[in-house]
Amino acid sequence: MTEVSDREPPRRRVPGPARPARPASAGRRPGPGARPARRPAAARPAAPRVIRLGSPRPRLRLVGLALALVLIAFVVRLLQVQAVDASTYAAKAEQNRYVGQILAAERGEITDRSGVALASSEDAYDITADPTMFAPAELKTGDGPEQAAALLAPILGQEQSALVKKLRPRNAGARYAKLAGRQTPQVWKQIKDLKSALATKAESDPATVNVLAGVFSVPSSKRVYPNGELAAGILGWVNSEGKGGGGVEQQLNTALAGKDGKIRYAQSGGRQVPTAGSTETPAVPGSDVELTIDRDIQWAAQNAITEQVKESKADRGYVIVQDTRTGEILALANSPGFDPNDLSRANPDALGNAALQDAYEPGSTAKVMSMAAVLEENAATPLTHVTVPNRLHRGDRLFQDDIDHETWYLTLNGVLAKSSNIGTILATGQLGRTQAQANQTLYSYLRKFGIGSHTGLGFPGETKGILAAPGDWSTSQQYTIPFGQGVSINALQAASVYSTIANGGVRVEPTLVRGTKGPDGRFTPAEAPQKTRVVSAKTARTLAQMLESVVDDREGTGTKARIPGYRVAGKTGTANRVDPATGKYRGYTSSFAGFAPADNPRVTVYCAIQNATDGGYFGGQICGPIFKKVMEFSLKTLQIPPTGAKPANLPVFFAP
Repeated sequence: MTEVSDREPPRRRVPGPARPARPASAGRRPGPGARPARRPAAARPAAPRVIRLGSPRPRLRLVGLALALVLIAFVVRLLQVQAVDASTYAAKAEQNRYVGQILAAERGEITDRSGVALASSEDAYDITADPTMFAPAELKTGDGPEQAAALLAPILGQEQSALVKKLRPRNAGARYAKLAGRQTPQVWKQIKDLKSALATKAESDPATVNVLAGVFSVPSSKRVYPNGELAAGILGWVNSEGKGGGGVEQQLNTALAGKDGKIRYAQSGGRQVPTAGSTETPAVPGSDVELTIDRDIQWAAQNAITEQVKESKADRGYVIVQDTRTGEILALANSPGFDPNDLSRANPDALGNAALQDAYEPGSTAKVMSMAAVLEENAATPLTHVTVPNRLHRGDRLFQDDIDHETWYLTLNGVLAKSSNIGTILATGQLGRTQAQANQTLYSYLRKFGIGSHTGLGFPGETKGILAAPGDWSTSQQYTIPFGQGVSINALQAASVYSTIANGGVRVEPTLVRGTKGPDGRFTPAEAPQKTRVVSAKTARTLAQMLESVVDDREGTGTKARIPGYRVAGKTGTANRVDPATGKYRGYTSSFAGFAPADNPRVTVYCAIQNATDGGYFGGQICGPIFKKVMEFSLKTLQIPPTGAKPANLPVFFAP
């Protein structure tokens, strides 16, 4: 009979596998009288335990709620980023990922009238840096800017402290700094090689920091002047910002500079990401400028004036060569000059263009205007007799000529040939019934010749000189202005006066630019210069004959300007010079002006030297030879033959 446990409910027995037989002695107690063992009950298998699970719904609700909260947080943040703060984050993304650079336009060339380059541009680089790449967190060192500056300073020729300030700007977020502009390819190669060497060493030596990793280059251009000092006063220079700093470079900067372009691209670690694309506005090259200058004549003029200034130990000097028919300036030379390729060595006083910027009293070269007024007003003729005493009292002064002499019996032609101050005062006194009327008449002619006005070049810093209204002339000025004292001009004004006489009495505004050639290769001529009739053609021809007496007659003051085979018209000038530093008279202005061939004029040459201190100082002595040298060279260069006609040989003296 099977026993049923009272602790568990009866269960259906499941037959299990048969157990092996148990030995008989296994269940007996040892010893005698032992009872027979009870038959063991059949073995029951252990029933599996049943695990009852709770309901899953509460847990699902909890997980769903958590996920909902996370999604809500994401949605709120997304709304904040894309809607509320969208512009702010977009700006930050643009700033951090995209960078823009200026694409410098190629500056136009400046050439002479034959197309020979006087100023051009060559490849160069702006050396730049990303200051954020020099931060301690980026380089893992606190003195990155100092180390980089120490390496770059000798290459760039800058102070180390200045570079450190650029590499560690006040604005910690600044990502661009220009370390040096317009450096040669050789300079960038030095930096690039050094940067590469540091990068290679850093790969093998973890202790090495590439402190130049944040230094880059931007293609640019550098202005070069292949002829050095030649025509520097005309050309000017280009400053470190790429803008004209003087001369034609400044005057025509807009046309020469062109229009810079822009490029914008994605970057990472200071390098462009090629796959991210870019936007670019191409640069528009500047226009080429063709000057009226002839390089060879410019060289001859500059060489001649430089030698004479050195020999005379003068402050400075200038030579101007002008085409009498067109007004074009063929040469405009200054001494001392400067080399625009290296302004660091230039004398500040030599910068600019003294021939256009200096205002000085011209002296006797101005007498040609007085004689033009006398002839045009029919107050006298070249043969009119003028008795010239050794002294002449006028107003509050006693006037004299440059040398003591007995009474001269001169024709009006002789007054000009011998450059008599007294004779000029007497002649211009005939321009009116009163001195006030004579002053007004003379003033009107000076103005028509361009005195007291700008020449029309529009050149930076050009002076218009000083010519007071006749009502403001002092007692002495009434008599000194006729022979070139008490009035101030610049050298180009003086040259233009003689070109006006040479051009038959018509003043043509001087020009320095023939035209421009745009990026498309089309040449645009400059505007035609303004023309003004000053005196009649008859008066101009008569004056030309009178000016020949200055050079050809043995009594003339300009015999050193004679050119064999050519008829030359000219005039000497020696004036007391106002010292710009003190405002008082000190030294002399020596000058010579003229044109050739006298009977068919083609070229005007004007020379002036300021404050010659060694040797002679008379205009005929030191400027006459310069005139001759430059005029001869110009006539040959332009292939202008002699006319072969004989001079008029007007008389200088008359028999009393």
